[in-house]
Amino acid sequence: MTPGKKLEGLVAATITPMTPDGQINLPVIRQYVDYLVNEQNVKNVFVNGTTGEGLSLSIQERKQLAEEWICQGRDKLDHVIIHVGALSLPECQELARHAAAIGAGGIAVIAPFFFKPTNKDELVAFLQKVASEAPEVPFYYYHIPPLTGVKIRVEELLDGIKARIPTFRGVKFSDTDLLDLAQCINKNETGQFEFLYGVDEQLLGALAIGANGAVGSTYNYLGRQTNLMLQAFAKPDLALAQKYQFLTGEFLNFVIKLGFGVAQTKAVMTFVSGIPMGPPRLPLVDASNEFIVKAKAKLDSIVWPD
Repeated sequence: MTPGKKLEGLVAATITPMTPDGQINLPVIRQYVDYLVNEQNVKNVFVNGTTGEGLSLSIQERKQLAEEWICQGRDKLDHVIIHVGALSLPECQELARHAAAIGAGGIAVIAPFFFKPTNKDELVAFLQKVASEAPEVPFYYYHIPPLTGVKIRVEELLDGIKARIPTFRGVKFSDTDLLDLAQCINKNETGQFEFLYGVDEQLLGALAIGANGAVGSTYNYLGRQTNLMLQAFAKPDLALAQKYQFLTGEFLNFVIKLGFGVAQTKAVMTFVSGIPMGPPRLPLVDASNEFIVKAKAKLDSIVWPD
């Protein structure tokens, strides 16, 4: 890892490779790291999140995956962020301590989503109890209200959070509410916080209002193209950046209509990278052969700018 380096640019939300019988497949992670770095130019990862089926894994599996990503990423990746969120506070704390002990570059926590916090103070109290178990590790809040149902605005959450959570570094913002994101960035005048956008098909809009980068599943297999979009935006060459965003959106719009989730993401990553990602864990089920054929044909048909 690269201590002190700001987390920005693309962060791949890692997939959890599984064997055909549904066990985590640790030996392929070395190949996975090399693929991200060498083929996609992606040097940051977010492990055990939604794309990684983190909440469907056991605590021991999550620890094993975290250890393997950090081991294989040493001297290759800039940042390994470990998602340690769970429904149980003691489990979150155990995972946070473990992440700190193995040298994670940061930890992130999703809001608990069965018994939910109903206001900012309840949510911050929960997050603080987790962050305090890893007092030297940068802490990120993973905001994903479409899945958690916790709709406390991040703008509200930020007020006073640094006093409660000294290690608070920023937000993985996986929501389409760009007004909330814009208000957060507007408040972040000193640039002390990092805002990483999590809706891949809207990344260009988030960049325009000041997002530092992005965490997403498509950067596993479209990282190279998205990096070119970031470069075009920085020039600035808005027309070229739009072209990349529109083509990414064309693919995602196509597969979403077919039914697109974690299982389908695993299938796409398998046929693009050649690395076997295996099946998802129940209650998710494998992508159909029809999906794979149509998704591959669509992706192959897209002509990216030179």
